[in-house]
Amino acid sequence: MNDQLERLNRLPLRENLRGLQPYGAPQLDVPVLLNVNENTHGLPQEVRSAIASRVEQAVGGLNRYPDREFTELREALATYLGHGLEAENIWAANGSNEVLQQILQAFGGPGRRLLSFPPTYSMYPLLASGTDTEYVPVRRGADFNLGAEQAAKAVRDTGANIVVLCSPNNPTGTALGLDVVEAVYEAGEAKGAIVIVDEAYAEFAHTGTPSALTLLPGRERLIISRTMSKAFALAGARVGYLAAAPQIADALRLVRLPYHLSAVTQATALAALEHAEALLANVEDIKAQRDRIVTELTAMGLQPAASDSNFVFFGGLKDPHGVWQGLLEAGVLIRDVGIPGHLRVTAGTEAETTAFLDGLRKLL
Repeated sequence: MNDQLERLNRLPLRENLRGLQPYGAPQLDVPVLLNVNENTHGLPQEVRSAIASRVEQAVGGLNRYPDREFTELREALATYLGHGLEAENIWAANGSNEVLQQILQAFGGPGRRLLSFPPTYSMYPLLASGTDTEYVPVRRGADFNLGAEQAAKAVRDTGANIVVLCSPNNPTGTALGLDVVEAVYEAGEAKGAIVIVDEAYAEFAHTGTPSALTLLPGRERLIISRTMSKAFALAGARVGYLAAAPQIADALRLVRLPYHLSAVTQATALAALEHAEALLANVEDIKAQRDRIVTELTAMGLQPAASDSNFVFFGGLKDPHGVWQGLLEAGVLIRDVGIPGHLRVTAGTEAETTAFLDGLRKLL
């Protein structure tokens, strides 16, 4: 037991938090960072200027609390999403992780269960622990896919109060069919289960891949979670949001901290939404690099998963950690997700993608 853990254990920590490790990927100083699914293209100059202008306006009022209801931002997000959504259908927070945390604060807690389907986003069990919600994992099959019947059965068998579906899934990159969402929602009727579809990477999906936003009408317990970290290149701004029935936002008002979304954050997000077209142009380039990675990894004899995200999950590696280390030594950081035989790489710029592919070829 190291000194840090020993000091921590001397504190009256909640029992369900003992022994846990905080979430976090390695933050190393290397030339090519492709490990945390950031948008490596950065912000176009016109967007930087627009953000600076909006923030400058906000600075004049920083002695006052921000708009607690972030009304203008909710209206802008509703317009961006479309699907007939209004401001009352939208909620936002400091990254989609805080959105998910608030959902668990409102609908989870002692005696309640959160169900998800690993391998999936590793924050789900940590968010459950943080809100004293029981985490129930039901693993996917060997091909990492998730079918409607399998998912619905898991909901019924576990009696879950909250179900989170990640689509496109992290770390595999695959999108779920809407039949899975529908089946899970229906299976949760008996318990009144909240169903969250985490669509953090939705903008990177292949053309024709449907969003669960189309399923919202008539489903008051369905929540679609999104983020501005990925497609909008605002990982550093921390802006996440959801679309749902208005009463979901009413529930989250009961648990949110006062004035939780700063005036600077609101201004930044509004400026980005005003320039959505310019930012989403970069998304098309990222999708091209992602598809290039899939094609070239296949040619190397590896097994990349079909990806609807801005990253590629690939298998066929005898020594994945050795490959990860070799790439790191060559100045390229990707993600070891702890799944035997597999690694994950973010689709970066053309130059970054080339550096990764060239480095991998040499190692193989």
